[in-house]
Amino acid sequence: MPDYPVLLMDPMTFVRGVPHDYFAELRAQGPVHWREEPGEVGYWAVVGYNEAVTVNREWEAFSSHDKSSLINELPEEELAQQQLMMLNMDPPMHTRYRRLVNKGFTPRMVRDLEASIHTTTDTLLDAVIESGKADFVVDIAAELPLVVIADLLGVPREDRHRMFDWSNKMIGNQDPEFAITDEMAQSAAMELYVYASTLFGEKRINPHDDLMSILTQVEIDGEQLNGLELELFFLLLTVAGNETTRNLISGAMAAFFEHPEQWELLRNDRSLMNSAIEEMLRFVTPVMNFRRTAKSDIELGGCHIKKGDKVVFYHISANRDERVFEDSQKFDITRNPNPHMTFGAGGPHFCLGANLARLEIKVMFEHLLDRIPDLAQAGEVSRLHSPFISGVKHLPITFSPGAKVLS
Repeated sequence: MPDYPVLLMDPMTFVRGVPHDYFAELRAQGPVHWREEPGEVGYWAVVGYNEAVTVNREWEAFSSHDKSSLINELPEEELAQQQLMMLNMDPPMHTRYRRLVNKGFTPRMVRDLEASIHTTTDTLLDAVIESGKADFVVDIAAELPLVVIADLLGVPREDRHRMFDWSNKMIGNQDPEFAITDEMAQSAAMELYVYASTLFGEKRINPHDDLMSILTQVEIDGEQLNGLELELFFLLLTVAGNETTRNLISGAMAAFFEHPEQWELLRNDRSLMNSAIEEMLRFVTPVMNFRRTAKSDIELGGCHIKKGDKVVFYHISANRDERVFEDSQKFDITRNPNPHMTFGAGGPHFCLGANLARLEIKVMFEHLLDRIPDLAQAGEVSRLHSPFISGVKHLPITFSPGAKVLS
């Protein structure tokens, strides 16, 4: 078995940061590589941009359903359950499911959340601004998407930390800080299903304007989402809407600390905000990879992939492909064009919450620039032990104390 200098399925690999230099070495050798790592099923690592986009878009050749989109192998029972989730479906089932969900996830709903996102951000900053110090992740970045997802789904705010706990247990079970076993992660998922089922029952009887109320009522061609489908979508949004945006905001702040000239550039020219957001998305790339299964023999990047082979495409590498992004390792908020694939680069699995994520990022950084523009890193970055999520667990900061703005 080859002895690779970097094990891409080992959570410890990412504790010191994403091994971008190693991904660059792989790309220099070719866009697709066969890998065998200790104790793992061999797989094709797709590290080039064009090839990763191909795998993501061409669902007829590369299935999300057969073995799920998750990089690790799943027991048959767990796989069967995962295959009922939209993330792990192929068209036409995915198309039917997404058509139903889209009815409740409209641009208007995102716009209607904007005022509460501003208020929530101010509330979070008010809680720390007089002290002049905070853990940027725990006190600021983690809270905003949690509140937004709770509001979007129609979850009472007093329950949002239960969602946070469930999400952490399901995603962070490879991190020793959380000391989560597989059994605890599965238990968290079951608790979430039970909670979602109860919530949906209440929404059917007493619907409001939230997404879950809408999804209990929506139908296309006489079809509605059944109870299990609703529960799985609730789980998907709880994890995806919480983990990804939290880690994007935290990772972006860490990037600004490493590149303070970019912070000053944005601070002095707010017209750069939109391009800055796209660069944050490219540079951080919170979801590092997804898995597919080859549906037939196929050529990709000069390699012959066989039917049934495991194929993993790395967004984290594709977003720094030198063939597409000039000076790709540089954090440059003026970058244009910036065709990153953080949200999937099109295809059936393009991120449903892309516009909501962009809005949360924009509001957060507008308020940071307005209220604590001199924030500085005050300790080491602590990173998540995960080969899937590029996450920051802790990021101590200091800043000049200020006054609260909400009564």
